[in-house]
Amino acid sequence: MNTEVRFVVAILLMVAVLVVTNLLFPPTPPMPSEMGTLDTITAPQSGPSLSTGGTPTRVLGGPDPLSPVPELLATPTDVRERQVAVVGPLYRHVFSTHGARLVSAELLAFPSFTRDGPVQLIPEGGEGGEGGEGALGLRLVIGADTLDLRNLPFAPSREQVTVGERGPERLTFRHQAPGLVVEVNYLFFPDSYLIEVTGSVRGLDRALLLTDLGSGLALNDADRKSEERALAYVGNHLQDGVSSHPLSKVEGAIVHEGPFLWAAFKSKFFVLAMQPGADGVGPEQFGGILAWPEGPNRTRIAVSEPIAGEGEFGYRAFIGPQEYARLTALGGDLDEVNPYGWRFFRPVIRPLVGVITGLLVFMHDKLNLAHGWVLILFGVLMRVVLWPFNQKAMRAQMRNMAVQPMLKEIQTKYKDNPEKLQKEMMRLYKEYGFNPMAGCLPMLLPWPVLISLFFVFQNTIEFRGASFLWLPDLSAPDPFFILPVFLGISMFFLQWITMRYMPDPNPQMKMMMWLMPIMMVFIFFNLAAGLNLYYSVANVATLPQQWWIGKERQKNQGRGPVKKSVT
Repeated sequence: MNTEVRFVVAILLMVAVLVVTNLLFPPTPPMPSEMGTLDTITAPQSGPSLSTGGTPTRVLGGPDPLSPVPELLATPTDVRERQVAVVGPLYRHVFSTHGARLVSAELLAFPSFTRDGPVQLIPEGGEGGEGGEGALGLRLVIGADTLDLRNLPFAPSREQVTVGERGPERLTFRHQAPGLVVEVNYLFFPDSYLIEVTGSVRGLDRALLLTDLGSGLALNDADRKSEERALAYVGNHLQDGVSSHPLSKVEGAIVHEGPFLWAAFKSKFFVLAMQPGADGVGPEQFGGILAWPEGPNRTRIAVSEPIAGEGEFGYRAFIGPQEYARLTALGGDLDEVNPYGWRFFRPVIRPLVGVITGLLVFMHDKLNLAHGWVLILFGVLMRVVLWPFNQKAMRAQMRNMAVQPMLKEIQTKYKDNPEKLQKEMMRLYKEYGFNPMAGCLPMLLPWPVLISLFFVFQNTIEFRGASFLWLPDLSAPDPFFILPVFLGISMFFLQWITMRYMPDPNPQMKMMMWLMPIMMVFIFFNLAAGLNLYYSVANVATLPQQWWIGKERQKNQGRGPVKKSVT
């Protein structure tokens, strides 16, 4: 059972306890289409096909679905490979002179938990080291043939680039051969993870450019299984919206027909994305995405765009953390690169996640509190805000309990007369305020927040590596399982206080008092420690109110139902 399914089961169980116990256990008695829609086509084993105009064109087969054309490679490939480092305040990128490819991408502000030093996004061994393919390599589709530029020698304009306070810095690579000149320009910014890429291809009348996005992102978190599950390539189709494809489930070569607003690789906390156009160069959308597996949790994808009339092309590359503010500023709904749950959840969950994340970060920055204390404060504040709703819900339950004898009498008396039964039920509602759902709905208000917090801790970069007391990482499970056990104990006491002040609780509720906390411990033990901390604090903060309502319930026992006041 994966983490999301486990969490959904927990939510359903909690909702069931609220609703079912009130109602049943009262205390008293991709589709084929034309170009312009997202279409996933499993290509034959000879390789994927791609449309250069309106008709799919077969790309040469072989181990790599896009094989080079030997007669077009006029320049020798044995020129010594060199590497050019680009160092800024936020990153350290390394480019190879073979293909002007990105072979290393380090994010200096984020430590890696799988290697010494900062986070490395380009996978090592085959893809990220010397001789590896890396990312941002280029290929040209010319008719039915492909010209592979990824291993051709490019001359760099600089041997090293330092991006400082002076502003953007440019690095240019140039490849020249008889009848062909290819130039690639990278523009780097000191305070941004964005790279603006422009270039030109001279000597060809018409071609389709394929930009290699790599084969996925390297693993950088201690919870390897969780991060592997998060690895996926994602595209935002112009008509069909965001579609995510886990790398572990890619089995064959696939073509996704465009147009796309962006394409990306994402892990649990980081992203490597491409957006069309840079400095006004290039088309407004990408024409398609090609994908084919390269091993366990590795899938290589390439993004297509037509070469403009003057032979120019351009795109923007974002290589950095999934920080909501940065991704939102790039537009195109790039902040949806890590979709929150199932599609029907997202219209509700996405805004809540943004609000909650912004509030937690604000409290951390402005109050100068550790993230753990922020969660404790947030849990208490949530209970203060929800206090009147809980009061209303619990008092509605008391009214319903008081009316139960009258309800049972009506149901027995008019069991064979549904019309009369309905009229009498409406009379109970008008005179005594009886409503079976009145005690449930206000208590369901915290659940959207709880669901949103699940995604906040699963994927929000601000909580990655944030330690608190014995917890090394609030975004990872509690290594000693203290919080899940404490969560179960707090839930037990909440139900125990409720039952203590109820007259003659039925056996089903007694059984639930023991079973529910055990089930919650089992479900929450592998969820983020931050989520466990918040929910445990919220339970403890609810205990005084639960005790207060219990005393009020005990005080009103035996008084019978009270009619609603008429104004």
